[in-house]
Amino acid sequence: MPARTHGRPLSVNRIVRGRRLQAAASHGMISRGMQGVNMVHSAGRAFALLLPAALWACSPPLPQSEPGVLTVGPGMAYALPSQAAQAARTGNVIRIAEGSYSDCVRWNADDLVIEGMGSGAIITGAVCDDRGLFITRGRNITVRNITFVGARATSHNGSGIRADGPDLTVENSRFLDNDDGILAGNNPISAIIVKNSLFRGNGNCIAACAHGIYANHIALLKVENSEFEEQHVGHHIKSRAARTEILNNSVQDGPNGSASYLVDLPNGGSGVISGNRFEKGPRSENRDVAIAIGAEGPMPENPPGEITIKDNVFTSHSGVTTAFVRNYTDNPVSLLGNRLLGDVTPLRGPANPPTVQR
Repeated sequence: MPARTHGRPLSVNRIVRGRRLQAAASHGMISRGMQGVNMVHSAGRAFALLLPAALWACSPPLPQSEPGVLTVGPGMAYALPSQAAQAARTGNVIRIAEGSYSDCVRWNADDLVIEGMGSGAIITGAVCDDRGLFITRGRNITVRNITFVGARATSHNGSGIRADGPDLTVENSRFLDNDDGILAGNNPISAIIVKNSLFRGNGNCIAACAHGIYANHIALLKVENSEFEEQHVGHHIKSRAARTEILNNSVQDGPNGSASYLVDLPNGGSGVISGNRFEKGPRSENRDVAIAIGAEGPMPENPPGEITIKDNVFTSHSGVTTAFVRNYTDNPVSLLGNRLLGDVTPLRGPANPPTVQR
């Protein structure tokens, strides 16, 4: 069998050399002692050559970079999200290590996935362009597992995310103590989808009002399985979208929140508000109304469509008689299967619309 060192075969050259030494000794060309020295020397050199490979094989694997993935954090490819954004190309995934980053970012590429790792990344500090901590300009961007804290602007409309490009999805993220949580600009082909996220302590009306979520004229706003708590003065959710879907959320003022409306659809449109838990608190800026439809009458209105408000639970702690829905439009609104607790009127509005509560 071939000679072996630490379970690994010696090289062919080492074995041949060893056999030549043995032949030379048998012919008296070298002494047996010298043969031993040379054999030990040969084996030692082989061991020295093989040792780094053996140590490498026993070491934990180094993290491998994946094609199309940009990593952000201490010791990673990019120290800050804004640096990764400058390098990002269509379809990249940006993974941000857990921790806090004082940074603001302009995301220009399309089809990005931006995700916090572990317990999530925190983005805070000064906003970009006096507008937002994240400004999404590319098309079809997904933001996941990121916390946005303390976005402030001189206009008092600083956003955790400012959505300029079409189609934004936000998942498992948190918006805490910003002027606006999410602010979407006008884009008639855009859909904004928010899932499994938390909005707490956002909003103000120092200048133009800021809100938990504010969607301007877009195609669709869909918010589901999310929590809204203790917004300040502005509305929890304000949508000028052509269609708005508010599904299975918790939207509550609590004892300290001072929000105006729980949901505001100032330009009407179509939509469904279903399966939510709503609560209006004693410090609300507008204790008379929970959900408002078409409240900005003279503003350009969306094409009329069916609005269904069903299977919600609404509790009023406002201290006054509160309208669950105030419909300012001539468009029919259907109220179905809602549970109303406290001093609540199901609907207020003109006698014209054929609104139904079943």
